[in-house]
Amino acid sequence: MSNKTIEYNIKNIETLDTPALVVFPSIVKRNIQKLLASIDDVNRLRPHIKTHKTKEITKLLQEVGIQKFKCATIAETELLATCEAEDVLLAYQPVGAKVLRLIEIIKKFQKTHFSCLVDSLAVGEAMSKIALENKLTLSLYIDLNVGMNRTGIVPEKAFDLAIVLQKLPSLKLEGLHIYDGHIRDFELTIRTQNCNTAFQSVENLVEKLNEEGIQNLNIVAGGTPTFPIHAQRAKVECSPGTFVYWDKGYQDAYPEQDFETAALVISRVISLPEKDKICLDLGHKSVAAENPLDKRVFFLNAPDATFIGQSEEHLVLGVPENHTYQIGDVFYGLPIHICPTCALYERANLVENEVLTGEQWKTIARDRFISI
Repeated sequence: MSNKTIEYNIKNIETLDTPALVVFPSIVKRNIQKLLASIDDVNRLRPHIKTHKTKEITKLLQEVGIQKFKCATIAETELLATCEAEDVLLAYQPVGAKVLRLIEIIKKFQKTHFSCLVDSLAVGEAMSKIALENKLTLSLYIDLNVGMNRTGIVPEKAFDLAIVLQKLPSLKLEGLHIYDGHIRDFELTIRTQNCNTAFQSVENLVEKLNEEGIQNLNIVAGGTPTFPIHAQRAKVECSPGTFVYWDKGYQDAYPEQDFETAALVISRVISLPEKDKICLDLGHKSVAAENPLDKRVFFLNAPDATFIGQSEEHLVLGVPENHTYQIGDVFYGLPIHICPTCALYERANLVENEVLTGEQWKTIARDRFISI
């Protein structure tokens, strides 16, 4: 490997069963420090835990003063509660049994302040009824749609929803939530312009709510692509998540963010089917497969291999006929999309000083249920 990737060398790699997820804690800690340096106030950070889903990284974040977190599943909510996080936003509108599970978590973990999203009056009314029956107050963020067109209500219609929610019993309107994941322009200047344009409607809504007496609402905005932009807005909380591990996709797309890739997938050659083909043990079940075949993983020590086919447990690569690969050779892969890749592994194997330590971080919240 080149000097740039020498840090990823694992001297005792023969002890690792593959495919496997490996993590370099020293890089994770550097990424956390880089996050802190990129914003004026640690209290404006509300990192999303969807990438790592672990207690260990949650604790590392808490140790540097981060106490607000964002998550997308009830299991992630419970994981944060078991870490005694001070403030947890479930960035999802809970419907049906999910509301009941959230209520149980609120009852069980009273040291943590919980909130969730809402974009529908019908859901707000249902949550009001359940909260009232359970003699507690649910804190809500209105989920605003500024162009992602996935969930949320457009800011122009959110005013009326806010007015009604304010009047429902056992509910507290705490803030506004904006996820602008559709803004992914490579050029930061263009991304900034598009982000500011989308955010203008949010500012208009805030001004209108202030005039109505609904003031001091928290604003949680953005993910990784727009983090550098929202970080410049006073009082707006930012929610990057991928920064802890980073990945090849974001490394290429957003070079202005100087995070380092801290997680790799390790695989081995398991067959030499033809003189110009090799087969690895890295199938759909071992690396995120939502991207085109050649945009799923980048092999640091085989950058010129071509991608021919992938199935559940196999990845076939094209190589020169005079290649020297042997069965058992190890491939170091940078996932293009680390978040869903992590969810494919029960645990991450830790590497310190180029050695597998035998320690593991369990990806606890990849499960749908922990205890509740």
